Amino acid sequence: MGEQPIFSTRAHVFQIDPNTKKNWVPTSKHAVTVSYFYDSTRNVYRIISLDGSKAIINSTITPNMTFTKTSQKFGQWADSRANTVYGLGFSSESHLSKFAEKFAEFKEAARLAKEKSQEKMELTSTPSQRKQALATSKESATGDLQSPLTPKSINGTDDERVTADASQNSEPRAEPNAVPFPHSSTTISKHWEAELAALKGNNAKLTAALLESTANVKQWKQQLAAYQEEAERLHKRVTELECVSGQTTGIKTQKTELNQTIEELEAALKAKEEELEQLKAEVENAHQLQSQKDAVTQKLQETETRNVELEAQLAELEQRLESNQVEQESFRKSLRSLLELLDGKIFELTELRDSLAKLIEGGGS
Repeated sequence: MGEQPIFSTRAHVFQIDPNTKKNWVPTSKHAVTVSYFYDSTRNVYRIISLDGSKAIINSTITPNMTFTKTSQKFGQWADSRANTVYGLGFSSESHLSKFAEKFAEFKEAARLAKEKSQEKMELTSTPSQRKQALATSKESATGDLQSPLTPKSINGTDDERVTADASQNSEPRAEPNAVPFPHSSTTISKHWEAELAALKGNNAKLTAALLESTANVKQWKQQLAAYQEEAERLHKRVTELECVSGQTTGIKTQKTELNQTIEELEAALKAKEEELEQLKAEVENAHQLQSQKDAVTQKLQETETRNVELEAQLAELEQRLESNQVEQESFRKSLRSLLELLDGKIFELTELRDSLAKLIEGGGS
């Protein structure tokens, strides 16, 4: 089913300076949409925000996270997976309080989901599967697989963004003293390349686990066939014993033991069938991950193509600018020459006027 937004607000986004660990660095030039997302497939909650097509927040909520209000309009939380601290500056205290309430609500939901998942795993899985699931959960903790999101689905439509920006520009901006910095289009490619590398790593791990599970399935099928043959043999034995006249107490006891053995074999057969269903689910998940990998690869190729087009446009603009500068310089030189010529003509006219004035005065006297 994928991820669905369940709550959205607007705020100025910051990250802690990785060098000083004290100063805040703005990651958006203006207020952007910050949304809570729920992934029903993996039962996790995430905080996501996009500035254009760049993901500036991608934080998975865990039970050990804490959202702290540091002022009336500013709050922060630490993300150990991303190895950073995020900060949000809101336009009002009510927006900050609402975001904090949702954070606590989804944090508790994440804790309950984790406990429920652990209880279900302990009840339904074998010891070997528990070890494998624990290892898989640790791997997913270090490399969280993210599904691709479009900027429009998170930041809303253009009309919504214009309305929200207009309303927030009239209010004071609650943020630390910091200078916004531009980001180049290459960071988009780096982001998608990092996600593609993570997808490739997880895909390789799932492929190895799938091969191992396939080998186990063959072994289990052989065991199931042996159990079925043993069950049929025992059923025949029970029938033979029932047909024997003058049944004794010992034969009845043996029949009871055989029935218990049959029940145990049927229970084992049922457990193996459940394990087969789980393996089928893992295969379906592997197919879904492959589809996500293909989508990210296509997105990366489109981004690279767009970068090439932007670089070509930039080169053309630089050439036009240089050409305009040359034309302006030539025009300035022509204008200076014309002014000098005009000054000379004005000086000659002044001398001619003075000469005429003297002649008029001389003729009058």
